[in-house]
Amino acid sequence: MPPPLPPVEGKDAATLQAEMEGGAMYESLLTTLYLDRIAKLDDYGPKLGAVIATFPDARSTAKRLNEERKAGEPRGLLHGIPILLKDNIEAKGQVPTTAGSLALSNNVTNRDAPIVARLRDAGAIILGKTNLSEWANIRSNNSTSGWSAIGGLTKNPHALDRNTCGSSAGSAAAVAASLAPLAIGTETDGSITCPAGVNGIVGFKPTVGLVSRTHIIPISHSQDTEGPMTLTVRDAAAVMTVIAGSDPADPATVEADASKVDYTAGLTADALKGKRVGVLRDRIGDRADIAALFGAALKQMTDLGATVVEIADSRKGLDELGAAEFEVLMTELKADIATYLAGLPAKEGPKTLADLIAFNKADPSELKWFDQSLFELAESKGDLDSPAYKVAHEKAARLAGPEGIDRLMKQHDVDLLVGATNGPAWTSDLVNGDHYTGPSVSQLPAVAGYPHLTVPMGAVQGLPIGVSFIGGKWADADVLAAGYAYEQASRKRVTPTYRANVAP
Repeated sequence: MPPPLPPVEGKDAATLQAEMEGGAMYESLLTTLYLDRIAKLDDYGPKLGAVIATFPDARSTAKRLNEERKAGEPRGLLHGIPILLKDNIEAKGQVPTTAGSLALSNNVTNRDAPIVARLRDAGAIILGKTNLSEWANIRSNNSTSGWSAIGGLTKNPHALDRNTCGSSAGSAAAVAASLAPLAIGTETDGSITCPAGVNGIVGFKPTVGLVSRTHIIPISHSQDTEGPMTLTVRDAAAVMTVIAGSDPADPATVEADASKVDYTAGLTADALKGKRVGVLRDRIGDRADIAALFGAALKQMTDLGATVVEIADSRKGLDELGAAEFEVLMTELKADIATYLAGLPAKEGPKTLADLIAFNKADPSELKWFDQSLFELAESKGDLDSPAYKVAHEKAARLAGPEGIDRLMKQHDVDLLVGATNGPAWTSDLVNGDHYTGPSVSQLPAVAGYPHLTVPMGAVQGLPIGVSFIGGKWADADVLAAGYAYEQASRKRVTPTYRANVAP
């Protein structure tokens, strides 16, 4: 009888890399194990609905990388490690990039987004595409996170009737369920950090401009960014080290090469020692169970040498931020999606937001569960030269950055801000849509374009809760280091159970 296959469940990329370096694992077997696990858990079994498609060349790529290792030519920290991409990120091959929409079901561009090219150069194996909230959750206020017309509804591996949050739903659920050790998500406001928190993994939204957005289906050039979704902070830092960098096609990244570092180099267990940590107390909510987890997390930070500084008025002066952000997102959606669609290699297909609206009206399956009211509102907006947009853009950036995070950090003399990332996952309800009621600290770093990391801090009735670390612009390394120190001391990641529901 052959020996049993080595397990991959719960193993982070660094552990798998060590196993390959030590000869206990090799690239071809590792890729096969993950493909088999996708078939077992995603296509059958609990049917998580996290992965939309896998790449036919994944096994051949793994075999080639195995030969490179044998020849003594590994490419780096990600050599031979499978990674999943959110399905708004283009990658070469015959797998389309759809944003979950039937309107782009034939969108095979056969080109790599620059971050995908960087991942390939570092030896990562592009395993497949993950499901997402359709159009990254910008089509309707009545949507259900994790649902798309292409991929259906993604289930939370901690309780299958619970939501995954969005919009990087499939990426988060897939990593939590060990369908791959790594995934890439995208965020405009909370779309990496919320699903990471709800699914009990690490999620990192970097400084906007640190990572290229070229060949990625957009919402907002002011706020969009990609980021890693992983089991550990070290893995997130390793992915960031690979994907960070300037891209001539993305003007926002002009400072990236000068700002990026090796994000794994600063990961130390004592990174919180001597740090002053500002607590976003008024953003925690009123749940005693979440407050207890957060209190324990703060105690852990003080035990690590941090000084905790309470901030009771983090919302002061920011009443107009939400409206300004919304105006920016609606206006930029109309402009940015048209730019993306017009740049696609295929001549046929939708080229404007108006085309997408018309397609949805003509296809009953697209509007089966919720409307496209946000698309329609965005279509009514002016262009990027409109006075309303210019005023909103200036206001949003000022309130979130200089008068938001920057002011709070300076006024309270702190090195970073912390808060609760999420509440417990709610039950998915396609008829009534999302009913998220938990705490959230995503807006300020999202609108300011500053780094935001979430790390598991425990669970409520088995449903994961994350703790957020937020820093100033280009402070990505400091944020990752702080989260790493907490993670190493706390070890609060919860293993998924795939239970049907949260039993009373």
